[in-house]
Amino acid sequence: MNESTGKESTGNEHTADSVTVDEIDADIQVDATGLFCPEPVMLLHNRFRDMQAGDTLLMTATDPSTTRDVPKFCLFLGHELLARDEQGGTYRYLLRKH
Repeated sequence: MNESTGKESTGNEHTADSVTVDEIDADIQVDATGLFCPEPVMLLHNRFRDMQAGDTLLMTATDPSTTRDVPKFCLFLGHELLARDEQGGTYRYLLRKH
């Protein structure tokens, strides 16, 4: 159980507990608000294609399925999910390309 979120850990999260979404100025920002699965992850694929290793990206989304899809995107493609948060139905994800 993650004490900060009160949610069960799936073991698939690639997050650094000491980093928050607001602590790092992302190199790229992606606004996926109003988009639904699979569009937010498609945007990630398109943007990551043009990024350099080590670049960071902040994605903002409103689709709750991103809470599952973004960590899986990182897990399967070897990128790092540095931090994530949710406030008022808006989800933010800070990722680093590897």
